[in-house]
Amino acid sequence: MYRITKEFHFSASHQLGHLPADHQCARLHGHNYVVVVELASDRLNGDGFVRDYHELKALKDYIDDHFDHRHLNEVLNMPSTAEALARHFFDWCRERWAETSAVKVSETPKTWAEYRP
Repeated sequence: MYRITKEFHFSASHQLGHLPADHQCARLHGHNYVVVVELASDRLNGDGFVRDYHELKALKDYIDDHFDHRHLNEVLNMPSTAEALARHFFDWCRERWAETSAVKVSETPKTWAEYRP
């Protein structure tokens, strides 16, 4: 199996208001997010790629237009957890690129959430 990944970055705020008031994530705060999309295929296309990295610019544009420097509670119709973001970006990518196999989202350098069906 061939696998490729590409990393994207954005900054945004969010608040997990459903948590107890004394939980740090219940307060308004922000993160410098990292999103890694993974595409996989058992064969390469005619150019020798799983998918040309240039095609993945559409995800950068989507993130820049809808997520970067925004308040995620106003963008998403779900809790704005890293897990929910990973699933959201996976679904968005899978609609465009059938080879999408996983998406990882990091809120901090030490934490990652991944969605992989």
